[in-house]
Amino acid sequence: MASEWSAQTIAAELRSAVPSPESVAGSVAEIIERVARDGDAGVARFTQEFDTAGEPAPPLWVDVGELEQAEQAVDPAIASAVRTAYQNVYGAARAGLTQSRTVAEDADRQIILREEPVRRAAVYVPGGRAPYPSTVVMGVAAARAANVRDIVVCSPPPIDSVILAACQLTGVDEVHRMGGAQAIAALAYGTESIRGVDVIVGPGNIYVQEAKRQVSAVVGIDAFAGPSDLLVIVEDDVEDLEPVALDLLAQAEHGPGTLVVAVSTSQDVLDRLAGRVETARETAAVTRLIRAPTIEDALALAEAFAPEHLQLVGADAEALAPMVTRAGCLFVGEKSGTAFGDYIVGSNHVLPTSGSARFASGLTTVQFRRRFAEVRVRRVDALARAAAPLAQAEGFKFHAQSMTARIRDNRSE
Repeated sequence: MASEWSAQTIAAELRSAVPSPESVAGSVAEIIERVARDGDAGVARFTQEFDTAGEPAPPLWVDVGELEQAEQAVDPAIASAVRTAYQNVYGAARAGLTQSRTVAEDADRQIILREEPVRRAAVYVPGGRAPYPSTVVMGVAAARAANVRDIVVCSPPPIDSVILAACQLTGVDEVHRMGGAQAIAALAYGTESIRGVDVIVGPGNIYVQEAKRQVSAVVGIDAFAGPSDLLVIVEDDVEDLEPVALDLLAQAEHGPGTLVVAVSTSQDVLDRLAGRVETARETAAVTRLIRAPTIEDALALAEAFAPEHLQLVGADAEALAPMVTRAGCLFVGEKSGTAFGDYIVGSNHVLPTSGSARFASGLTTVQFRRRFAEVRVRRVDALARAAAPLAQAEGFKFHAQSMTARIRDNRSE
């Protein structure tokens, strides 16, 4: 049986196939510094360099007329899909909303744990290889379910009309033509024409995610939502492997940096998948087929890898579901293809990548809300006498006096 160490080693080898954020940290820092200093001009400079092939950068703001026109022109089937997906994602996100509540109350004190939305949030929508209206849906639905007042979307120019239509259909408040690290900097620090935001969420390339990390002391971020990855555990009792092969190919469509991994205890299963997923190499995705000695070893690898998407197919594999603790989203059963999660089922497709599912979660209302305590001290005596020696021990005499001085308030009541 493979040891836990070997599972960790294999997971590390898989991760090493994709560039790390540190490889672009210096370049990203320079972009952020320039935009923070130069504002709109800094954004325009990097837009011209990275997005418009040297042509002048287009206006940052997308006006309401463009959004309305895009909605009117979009294919009705796409509009219907956006509305359905939005309602499903909104409903699932809203169900997880936590309300303010009293968490402690007695004669001496009352503590109310309050939860309030941030006022202004941004959803980054990647551009480049293809338009991603589904990312508009995922980000906006979660933010709206959290009761965020102002929702901003940005995407690299030229923004595809289907993205603009999705913004209009989901009620986005502002849309900006900007992408890359320069967009993250503009959203974090604000410019002459763009007000800064409180939270930035959404997937993107390594530059976008490294930029989010570097501005995370200024704004809230969701998690490292970089190139996609999928690990499928599939067992030999699965007769039709075509859906599994398609799931692997579907994630591979996300392109360079994507990791798609199939794990099985059956070499026959892996051999049958091999020829089918060979075409994934055309997308520059990294594909791996790994034989595990036992189903327990397959689970150990999944836990060490902490995939963005984890899919369990076959009776033995599906039985592992209760033991899974590290996955951005878990898909159980032959019918539960990851593409449903990417679009329509209601789970959010903005998920932790690069192994960050060890500690991070997918996009929910949580990323758009803050918790803070509301404290009401009713009777001072017992609390002050209990805490004052502790404050004195730390050398903070005025902390102690601040509490004990109020004992008089109780005597005068």
